[in-house]
Amino acid sequence: MTRKGRRLTLIASALSVICIAVGLGLYAMKDGVVFFVTPTELAAKTKEMRPNARLRIGGLVLPGSLVKSGDRHVAFVISDNQSEVKVSYTGLLPDLFREGQGVVAEGTLAGDEFKADSVLAKHDEKYMPREVADSLKKQGVWNDGGQGTKTATP
Repeated sequence: MTRKGRRLTLIASALSVICIAVGLGLYAMKDGVVFFVTPTELAAKTKEMRPNARLRIGGLVLPGSLVKSGDRHVAFVISDNQSEVKVSYTGLLPDLFREGQGVVAEGTLAGDEFKADSVLAKHDEKYMPREVADSLKKQGVWNDGGQGTKTATP
């Protein structure tokens, strides 16, 4: 084999190894990808979801739904004005968490209750995650109020 042939074989082998490594890395990360859904989208997808699938649910904390019990356990309901999801969480809530405010909870669905392992609250009264704003616009309940509501930028 000539010198040029060995070099081409080495380059082709190296590219093959790199492609296989990238493919395996992407395959390994597919379970770590968490999609944002609203309670209405969750109700539509519940039957097709695999057990213990990780996901994020976003919406507004329903006023009057927050129930605190011992040992930092809280339960509340997230709503998108069409559907509701009961959420159970053990841990410290963000300082900005309150009823009627936007929230994103990450965790797993266990029956009809969402078991959250992290809860994120919006950072000021004008902020709303882009996914929540887009979902509300699709449903026709978006009200910017002319105040230039901020949305998260990628």
